[in-house]
Amino acid sequence: MSEEILINISQHETRVGIVENGILQEVLVERTQNHGIVGNVYKGKVARVLPGMQAAFIDMGLDKAAFLHMDDMLIAADDCLEVDESSEAISEQGMGPSSELSNEPKKCISEYLQPGQEIIVQVIKDPLGTKGARLTTRVALSSRFLVFMPELSRVGISTRIEDPEERDRLRNTMERLAKDKGGYIVRTAAEGAAEDILTSNMQYLTKQWKKMEQNVLKAKVGELVYEDLTLSIRALQDFLSQKTDKVRIDDRNAFKMAVGFVDTFIPDMRSKLEYYQEERPLFDLYGVEDEIQKALQRKVQLKSGGHLVFDQTEAMTTIDVNTGGFVGHRNLEETIFKTNLEASLVIARQLRLRNLGGIIIIDFIDMIDEEHKRQVLRALEKSLAKDHTKHTISEVSSLGLVEMTRKRSRESLEHILCETCTVCKGRGVLKTTETICYEIFREIIRAERAYSPKSYLVLASQRVVDKILEEEASSLAHLESSIEKSIKFQVDNLYHQEQFDVVLM
Repeated sequence: MSEEILINISQHETRVGIVENGILQEVLVERTQNHGIVGNVYKGKVARVLPGMQAAFIDMGLDKAAFLHMDDMLIAADDCLEVDESSEAISEQGMGPSSELSNEPKKCISEYLQPGQEIIVQVIKDPLGTKGARLTTRVALSSRFLVFMPELSRVGISTRIEDPEERDRLRNTMERLAKDKGGYIVRTAAEGAAEDILTSNMQYLTKQWKKMEQNVLKAKVGELVYEDLTLSIRALQDFLSQKTDKVRIDDRNAFKMAVGFVDTFIPDMRSKLEYYQEERPLFDLYGVEDEIQKALQRKVQLKSGGHLVFDQTEAMTTIDVNTGGFVGHRNLEETIFKTNLEASLVIARQLRLRNLGGIIIIDFIDMIDEEHKRQVLRALEKSLAKDHTKHTISEVSSLGLVEMTRKRSRESLEHILCETCTVCKGRGVLKTTETICYEIFREIIRAERAYSPKSYLVLASQRVVDKILEEEASSLAHLESSIEKSIKFQVDNLYHQEQFDVVLM
């Protein structure tokens, strides 16, 4: 399998595309004016403590107060904190587990936080929709191979490193190197890394931590004390591996920064970096622009003739699988099975490409054969094995539904590139012209009973006015006769279909 990393830099944004076998699998976008803050560390102030929710709202200089839950707090008394190696959260996110398990009964958050208290917090989820950022007090700094958690004292190994001997080697090496120097998570990329490489990563993280401590001492509430790496460097840190054939970067300064990063941490990967300077845009060369446009569409066609429908809401994302024009060659059950099998592969790619997170409900077409259900589920799990983001998948329910979750730390592609429609307000539908006509008639009747003016002027869109004067002409005549007033209409091209005004004359 060939893999290429494409990094496109412009004045306004940075975009990263992960291409496998010539097909775009993942795209990351960071705007200059609205870049993500995951990984950043701030000095905040407790704005409000909610004992009933075991949480607090933290003021850290953002538009919305951020959210800190008790499970994301580092409690000094809990010396039993350990890195949960069974958690996928440590595999690629570099932020450590979101909660630590302890046999001790939990205390109330109000015993640790009070309003007005200053606190150092790290962002683990960007603000999403109406929700503020999600925070943790377990500060974690990441490098190419390691995640450093200075307040802990244990070593964890990524679950994606499966070789028992390699896990033991890494654990023994890190426990020896990190003795009394804080906690570390060994990332997937560290598989096969030599001791001197791990040592240099530790030294880098230690310097970053000391620099952050100095910033904390002089920082005011709401100020940034540690900023995470830029998107282009994060992409190299998270995605560059032995499987990568080429990294193409179309900006000279970004290329120089990438070379500096690679020379410091992974010098054997230097030959994979390439400065792209052809006239044709980098993303156009690989068809990435077209794929991004398709990823913003609600409907995704399957090669078999079936299709998927994605509906993204604040609570969850639903995916509906349909056979469409695919009729198969044998029988209905075989047709359904093949459609669901193809859909599972496409869904896995679309989840990564669209960066969909939270609760995801997949409505597969109902299958009778239990073996077919197992094969579809296995195909979905196998396709998602390449996904760097933590996810869990349930069994196929009796209704053909598969419930799954995918960790959401950054906004989806749709939320970054799009905004809510000003006409439908995000509903995805508009009232028909017929509905608006009848709403206008009712509004006139209300005004007549309340004010009884001499006449009426209705301002509305072209389609609504045409509908009233043509197909609803008899209804209009009946209304004018009943109220004994004239009703005039005027087209306003700035009005959308649902917008109208009834003016009393």
